[in-house]
Amino acid sequence: MIIVNLNIRGVGGSSKARYLRQVIASEGAEFVCLQETKAKEFLEARCYSPWGDNKVGWVHYEGVNGSGSLLSMWHEEAFSYANHVMGKGFIAVFGNHVKTNTSCVVINVYAACSLSEKKTLWEDLSNLKADSQELVWCMCGDFNAIRSRNERKGIRERASQSGEITGFNSFIDTNSLFEFPLVVCAENGSLGPLCNSGNVEKNWGPKPFRSIDAWFMGKGFSEMVKNNWSSYPVQRNAFINIKEKLKSLKGDLKVWNRDEFGNIQTNKMRILQELEALDFHDCINDLGEDDRLKRYELVGRLKETEKKLDSLICQKARAKWFKYGDTCTKFFHSSLRWRRLRNEVKGVEVGGIWCEEPCTVRQEAKKLFENRFTATKDFGVRLDMVDFKSLSREDNISLTAAFSEREIRDVVWLCDGSKSPRPDGFNMNFIKKSWGVLKEDIVAAVAFFS
Repeated sequence: MIIVNLNIRGVGGSSKARYLRQVIASEGAEFVCLQETKAKEFLEARCYSPWGDNKVGWVHYEGVNGSGSLLSMWHEEAFSYANHVMGKGFIAVFGNHVKTNTSCVVINVYAACSLSEKKTLWEDLSNLKADSQELVWCMCGDFNAIRSRNERKGIRERASQSGEITGFNSFIDTNSLFEFPLVVCAENGSLGPLCNSGNVEKNWGPKPFRSIDAWFMGKGFSEMVKNNWSSYPVQRNAFINIKEKLKSLKGDLKVWNRDEFGNIQTNKMRILQELEALDFHDCINDLGEDDRLKRYELVGRLKETEKKLDSLICQKARAKWFKYGDTCTKFFHSSLRWRRLRNEVKGVEVGGIWCEEPCTVRQEAKKLFENRFTATKDFGVRLDMVDFKSLSREDNISLTAAFSEREIRDVVWLCDGSKSPRPDGFNMNFIKKSWGVLKEDIVAAVAFFS
């Protein structure tokens, strides 16, 4: 479902109404959540106007004298309304997403500044979710809360901030929610939608292996590759030998990545939480010598983790200009987001019907490539009466001469290491940085071919 979430801060002006129409039209919005409408009531014409027709449903929460007011709207051809629940700071709309035939709940949230009122809101939402058996939940809006201290800049830290962070993270974890990336970004202060997909598990098949450049920043990685590579059995056929060794190495790297390297973003969040706890303790009581040493160690680990994260983002973006820029640019993040959206396969059209079921999508993708790459008996190529030019004896000797290790190395180093990986998942950066370990088998494979 395409949901537009916007802290509009008053819907009275014509410029905001025009902007809302443009967003709904350009994004193909099916559901709209507005916060701070600053209106006590809504007429039909005002709700129909952004969509351009009258097939629109809506629920309005007027707040207190317009403050904290909320408006949830949906197009009835995309979302089938069942019922709704309103409370202080939220509107929960229950219904069915027509295209996917999925029962869902969309909750529009605008939280107060008071920590006690936030806790009441979190409790109300938790109870609402616990009492209902709907399948898919999406909570969006302005929660007016942060998950870590680095999300709030330029203001004085409050004593209650630590309790707010702990309580908000506990609310998210308790309800099995995860933060979903925004496509239509809200105004300042809004958090991305928090979604829960119940027991739905979409099996898209095995994930393809991709080597990560940041692995080489991990402690002991190169030594691990060297030891594992030398332990694999040697095959008589040089081609099969390197293929089987790469296959075995791929399995070992998956295990090492899961058990030793870990998720970079998760590691960063864990380090920040530990630093936050130490800083909070330092505000109350001075840190002891052991805690200060631990903090220095955590700061060092944080810098290393941020370097790994920058390397990973660079590799995912595959943008040439990144070599001369940094990650803190709007264009960089737009490029990365656009690439993800462009490469995402959301579904396929089968017999004129749109389908997003993973099993059907996999089958249709398989059929597509089978039809495209299936050879026919008659290739339609005729070489009769073609006069081919012949090579001289010297050229023939030069072309059939064995490749030296130096020539092979030069060709490898001419390849851009950040380009897309081969079908086996190893990019040229991995080959270059592991050349001392892999070169004998690579040279042997080239010699076997020649």
